[in-house]
Amino acid sequence: MKHALLAVVAAFTATAAFAEYPEKPVTIVVPFAAGGPTDKVARDLAEALRKPLNATIIIENVGGAGGTLGATKVAKAAPDGYTLLLAHAGISTAPALYRNLQYKTLDDFEYLGMINEVPMTLVGKPTLPASTYPDLVKWLEANKGKVNLANAGLGSASHLCGLMFQSATKMEMQTVPYKGTGPAMTDLIGGQVDLMCDQTTNTTSQIEAGKIKAFAVSSKQRLTTPALSKLPTLDEVGLKGFNVTIWHAMYAPKGTPKAIVDKVNGALKTALKDAEFIKREEALGAVIVTDGRVNPAEHKKFVESEINKWGPVIKAAGQYAD
Repeated sequence: MKHALLAVVAAFTATAAFAEYPEKPVTIVVPFAAGGPTDKVARDLAEALRKPLNATIIIENVGGAGGTLGATKVAKAAPDGYTLLLAHAGISTAPALYRNLQYKTLDDFEYLGMINEVPMTLVGKPTLPASTYPDLVKWLEANKGKVNLANAGLGSASHLCGLMFQSATKMEMQTVPYKGTGPAMTDLIGGQVDLMCDQTTNTTSQIEAGKIKAFAVSSKQRLTTPALSKLPTLDEVGLKGFNVTIWHAMYAPKGTPKAIVDKVNGALKTALKDAEFIKREEALGAVIVTDGRVNPAEHKKFVESEINKWGPVIKAAGQYAD
């Protein structure tokens, strides 16, 4: 009887503690440098999250190793809800890119829900002698073995999109990795490289300014952002089934109590309906996730499908980040 009473008291105490969460600032770890597209999503989301979560939110940038250092930190953090992770699609490609990964993507996190999807744009240097996708294909075929395809580094969004584009078109290009999107874009504008496939968050302003050429988007549907609305999807111009988006989502360390997971997930759902957050995301060409993937179970199921999609592409390319 005494043991049963103690169990009831313990359960009540634990429930009360979860109900009071959060009692101190919550840290969201961004596994990339400040100022980048994922950092911007995190900081905009933090503004929308503060009220529904009723917490002070701190953004901590832990960059390095393609986002795996920051993810590792969260995987090994105390499962108390005070250290969370906001990561992009790289969390699903890391198992294939890094052969000595310090965490298991599907086993070492509690899934909190998806945030947005950022389409990619296939863009070229301003002096490229093609202005439409069909013209680009003709130019690519006429210059086999000579085309330079820039990316922001192994494991980056532009690297992954470039791999998928080469796989879908069966055209091998000379890949030129940079240390970040900034220098890659600078050389694309300057004509030192020919093509790049990168996030709308990085390319939209350059397209609007006429500094680079744009040929297509990587999403299933055309985009509504004015600068991109006339671009066809790669699927409609012949690469059937092509769909590459760089999505963002949130995670907590494995073992975080369900009551806390539910509370953060509820706050996230509210934040995703925040008018200012939606406005900021749409201005960058990002699409807010509104389907079942905002729920932990569907979020995890989607990540598993992404791991299965990217694994064979990365293995075939034989390009590893470690």
